[in-house]
Amino acid sequence: MDQALKHTPLYDLHVELGGRMVGFGGWEMPIQYTSILAEHQAVRQRAGLFDVSHMGEIEVQGPGAAELVDQLVTNWPSQLPPGGVLYTPMCHPDGGIVDDLLVYKLDEDRFLLVVNAGTTEKDVNWVTSQAKRLGSPATITDRSPQIAQLALQGPKAEAILAPLLAADLGALAFFHWLKVDDLFGHCALISRTGYTGEDGFEIYLESTAVDQVARALLRHGQSAGLQMVGLGARDSLRFEACLPLYGQEISDSITPLEAALGVFVKWDKAFIGKEALASAKEHGLSRCLVGLRLSQRAVPRHGYDVVANGQIVGQVTSGMIAPTVGQPVALALVPPELSQVGTQLAVRIREQDIAAEVVKRPFYRRDQR
Repeated sequence: MDQALKHTPLYDLHVELGGRMVGFGGWEMPIQYTSILAEHQAVRQRAGLFDVSHMGEIEVQGPGAAELVDQLVTNWPSQLPPGGVLYTPMCHPDGGIVDDLLVYKLDEDRFLLVVNAGTTEKDVNWVTSQAKRLGSPATITDRSPQIAQLALQGPKAEAILAPLLAADLGALAFFHWLKVDDLFGHCALISRTGYTGEDGFEIYLESTAVDQVARALLRHGQSAGLQMVGLGARDSLRFEACLPLYGQEISDSITPLEAALGVFVKWDKAFIGKEALASAKEHGLSRCLVGLRLSQRAVPRHGYDVVANGQIVGQVTSGMIAPTVGQPVALALVPPELSQVGTQLAVRIREQDIAAEVVKRPFYRRDQR
């Protein structure tokens, strides 16, 4: 028998709002409330509120915490300024990606790792086992059950949230965080981060408080067009911005270099997987991530073959008719020699090769609006 799906503290709210619930990474979550397209446009044009309480949170603290976290990930968390956040892959020794995550530097010896919902248990086990292997004295705690998370995203996000806080939200820089104690009477950690390609905030608070805060935010933001948004639009929004999805653009068998995440690999520090990645960089990659624009209105899906001169040369990792862009586009892994912008390829859809051209990524930037 399949294990029962878990519920976030906002499950009752999702049901009240008519959310269409689906299984995702072991959780029962809303894929949409009205329509994916309407929710996508709400975030691009106004603001959307997401329940991301299914995400995992791992706290690493105490003596040796900074050294351990630096070893675990390819980026450099210990070098973060006070109040800083960074994005980073976390790799296996062979360079494959255990997960991609955000690291919050809460103090010099205290870090919060925010990991994907479907990989939380794997990540906790990995961090714990590597700490033991490295002999780290740091304390590792899975805080996921106690921490809930909301994401408020869109061009009106700041205007909705700022009047509710005594803190100067406008002064909060991208990939920085602050703590507040007055969000509808609750304490919260708020960061200027997100997974949509829009400006916005991710709000961490106690699980017991999130239902009250979410309902209050929806009431307060109603006049600005704020609405709840499900996983369907979360995926289409991140895809247009070419943000990676675990299990598609990144995985245990895909490296950061192949996934176009090399900017987050810091070569002047030690980290798990460095030797494998350095060797791959020296000898050349066999594949890399590109953007494709199809010539016909066909839907390129994950796993579809990419073709050159009738031969299969790669696979689509994600694809759709992008709502804002209004075109069928895809992300795909192909050989580096076929990765230059303007290269002519094809995507095999239902035994038909649909012409496609390599184009610049991301497909959407908010400064294009």
